[in-house]
Amino acid sequence: MTGAKFHMLEGFPRSVSPSSHAAEANGFVFLTGQFGRDLKHPDKPLPAGIAAQTRQTLRNTTKVLAALGLGLENVVSVRVFLTHFKRDYDDMNAAYAEFFKATARPVRTCVGVTDLVRDALIEIDCIAKR
Repeated sequence: MTGAKFHMLEGFPRSVSPSSHAAEANGFVFLTGQFGRDLKHPDKPLPAGIAAQTRQTLRNTTKVLAALGLGLENVVSVRVFLTHFKRDYDDMNAAYAEFFKATARPVRTCVGVTDLVRDALIEIDCIAKR
């Protein structure tokens, strides 16, 4: 991958996994998965419930994008991972919809998984375009 840039962002907690906060190539920016932790106090307990965790996850995504000079309007693709798909899908969608304009929503895949880091209910990664 010629010309790829790997971003470890100042002022952000290190990634839970051995990965960069973001990687960039050919004008596309790939964010590592975010979950509902408080970025200023990453060891605090996660918020209760899927709506609160979805909002915190998307606020974290917004902060990472902003640190790279981007915003949610630059996001073209999103992947959502839920540990309780049937139970949480509708409430996650309601909270998720608060962050993206109805006329410019990125494409999205949403899948159920058996477990996530720190027992999170949701993880979201995305691809943005400069």
